Amino acid sequence: MILLEALHIKHYIKDRLLLDIDQLHIHQKDRIALVGRNGCGKTTLLNILVQKIVPEEGTIIQHASCELLPQLKRTDTTKSGGEVTQEYIQEALVRDPELLLADEPTTNLDTDHIEWLEKKLKAWQGALVIVSHDRAFLDALCTTLWEINDSKINVYRGNYSDYEQQKETELAKEQAAYENYEKKKKQLEDALKLKEKKAERATKKPKNLSGSEARITGAKPYFAKKQKKLQGAANAIETRLEKLEKVEKVKEQQPLKMNLPNAETFKGRIILRAEGVSAQFGERRLWHKASFFVHGGDKLAIIGPNGSGKTTLIKKIINQEPGLTLSPSVKIAYFSQNLNILDEEKSIIENVRATSKQEETLSRTVLARMHFFQDDVYKPVGVLSGGERVKVALTKLFLSDMNTLILDEPTNYLDMETVTALESLLKEYEGSVIFVSHDRRFIENVATRIVEIRNQQIRVFEGTYRQLKIDKPKKKRDLEKDRRLVLDTKIAAVLSRLSIEPSEELEREFQELLKEKRGLDH
Repeated sequence: MILLEALHIKHYIKDRLLLDIDQLHIHQKDRIALVGRNGCGKTTLLNILVQKIVPEEGTIIQHASCELLPQLKRTDTTKSGGEVTQEYIQEALVRDPELLLADEPTTNLDTDHIEWLEKKLKAWQGALVIVSHDRAFLDALCTTLWEINDSKINVYRGNYSDYEQQKETELAKEQAAYENYEKKKKQLEDALKLKEKKAERATKKPKNLSGSEARITGAKPYFAKKQKKLQGAANAIETRLEKLEKVEKVKEQQPLKMNLPNAETFKGRIILRAEGVSAQFGERRLWHKASFFVHGGDKLAIIGPNGSGKTTLIKKIINQEPGLTLSPSVKIAYFSQNLNILDEEKSIIENVRATSKQEETLSRTVLARMHFFQDDVYKPVGVLSGGERVKVALTKLFLSDMNTLILDEPTNYLDMETVTALESLLKEYEGSVIFVSHDRRFIENVATRIVEIRNQQIRVFEGTYRQLKIDKPKKKRDLEKDRRLVLDTKIAAVLSRLSIEPSEELEREFQELLKEKRGLDH
């Protein structure tokens, strides 16, 4: 059953064609992820589908009740951003629309609440169209993917990971097509050179042929005719070269070779010690005394629910508060959502180079990896979007003369292509990275160690995020094993007493202990 149709949609932003869509259909039970770079028109398309924006051309036909969960939510409230987001979600689900369109529904939610929302939407029976930069969230919920690219929609089957694999296959095909084009082009160019050389030789009289012999045999007309024929063949090859459909070279990712300050006294050594560090906010205890350390080159993720004290811990490290000792070799670059490290009057490349001792070639390589190509780097920062400014700020810190990056929610406002590029850069970075994030895929791809703040405790996990998630059920099994041992001991003791002095009270206790043990066994 079709719930919604979009036919022949065209929509402009000023003179730029933002959306040019022939047709879209949303069916019952569809679970669609809508993805694309920042500014490609995702939010606009959602608003067109629920008829809050009228496109310049085209028709929207709704066959079912639709609800939009907007990206920008009200701010006239004392509730936190996460609480407001949860409230919007609950209200939307209570109205029980047949089609829910959700624009960045995980905004301001911590990991616990993102997982809560996943469960809610998995159990929900209606159709979904979701815009989100959370790849793990899309993997868990979506079975179809719409990609907006150059105003058009490309449809892919599967979740976000399937989409990534399909994009890799497309890239491999593009690379093969380029290599095939280059091979054909070289073959034609070599053939053309050969024909031109032969044509040139055909104008010359053979060395062993005298002038009188040439006149007798009619060599001159023969060679002239031969030259004309060869020139014609050369022209034909040239025409084929001109008509050969050009294939652009696939952009290759350049490896990074950075010079880190104090590298010889930094890599692999303990650069940060936390000993008996605790924190509280007013009367509220954030976490009790904890100790841990960081090595040069570690990629340390700080995770935990909203309000648990993650940013507090980062600030304590930066300010070197009591209990926190930094090695003299450490040079910290700090990223927060406040982008005051950028000079809006200067260009992208000027901002990046201002605090960097790296070669300009490397600066341009990193900027290209963050999708600032060629003349883009000369744009003044003042004309950039919010997401683009975040990219410039991250690049500036990455290339600065520092060896430890401290990043507070670095993936906010970044599209997924840029998040993937940032992951790649951080994995290749030889310095230390300490970061706060709720993006599970980002944590999984970057972190080599985890600090989790939960229930007023700091837990250090030696491993990746995926290993941490696997480890948690194991901990639960260990607790169950311990409880089973305690129950067996109690049951044995009660049985012993029952054999000596049976009573109703002891019998009840025995039955309750058996019931609890059966509960653990199932």
